[in-house]
Amino acid sequence: MVGGAPLHVQRERVDRWVREYPRSVAGVRDSRGRPPQHMFFYPAEEYNPEHVEKIAALCRQDLGEVEIHLHHDNDTADHLRETLEGFKERLFHEHGLLRKNGQGEITYGFVHGNWALCNSRPDGRWCGVNNELTVLRETGCYADFTMPSAPSPTQTRTINRIYYAIGDQSRPKAHDVGVPAQVGVEPPRGSLLLIQGPMMLDWRRRKWGCLPRLENSQLDGGFPPTIARWRLWLNAGVGVIGQPTWVFVKLYTHGAPERNAAMLLGEPMRTFHQDLAAYAARQPWLQYYYVTAREMADLVHQAETGAKEPTFCEPASTTLRAARPRPVQ
Repeated sequence: MVGGAPLHVQRERVDRWVREYPRSVAGVRDSRGRPPQHMFFYPAEEYNPEHVEKIAALCRQDLGEVEIHLHHDNDTADHLRETLEGFKERLFHEHGLLRKNGQGEITYGFVHGNWALCNSRPDGRWCGVNNELTVLRETGCYADFTMPSAPSPTQTRTINRIYYAIGDQSRPKAHDVGVPAQVGVEPPRGSLLLIQGPMMLDWRRRKWGCLPRLENSQLDGGFPPTIARWRLWLNAGVGVIGQPTWVFVKLYTHGAPERNAAMLLGEPMRTFHQDLAAYAARQPWLQYYYVTAREMADLVHQAETGAKEPTFCEPASTTLRAARPRPVQ
């Protein structure tokens, strides 16, 4: 659905995922016997109930979850709030997606379109809301997963971190720095959790034979996952301070375009899963877990309490199966 594709192309892309994704991960399991989890951060401004319902059916097979993505420009805090509230209500009530917290509020994970979180582009495009973190938190966002964005100028000074930041109406890019997640330390009042993916220099791949290329945790058709990249992701050490044995690896992709889908649904991705299982079998110390964005955030909070072993809650797919979404018109 990237680039304003016509409806028939959108349908072909969604149908391909519904048809091929379960086959692509058949028999693939992590250290606790769970299949890979793909996060569908669906763009609110491109909402199509037909597409969302097909993806929801896929998620009911315990293969992933839907969260919120948004591209916007020259926006206001009030309009942003209205957009997010409306979209999360639709996902929850019409498709059985998302979850409520202990206070009964519908919650969601977030990825900002064009990486322009908190109005962070130097030219001010593709956002407009300096205090976006505040709006996200107040509308039920449990964590933001936008970063990293390099080589975009929206990239924060903070890298390879799980941290908390506070919205600031007086200045853009309030998430440029924040307070790292740490064992035994309460997050700042009014802050939002941000979970970054790994970002490093890759000296194995060199430009012009001398300069290292950037490893920014992106998966695309020309740059599939490999065990060599996996080692870099682990070495980035994204985690909670005081819990060094728990490393969080968050990857991202634009999965609908055909070139990327061929990699994600085909042999390159399946080979990586198989290689990862073989790698873990040779490393007695290594346990790896495929988790959703919501589960990742929950594991962060477990790590902050000093937990020694991760505890996994009931998969959201159980809730999704019980939901009774409205028929798509």
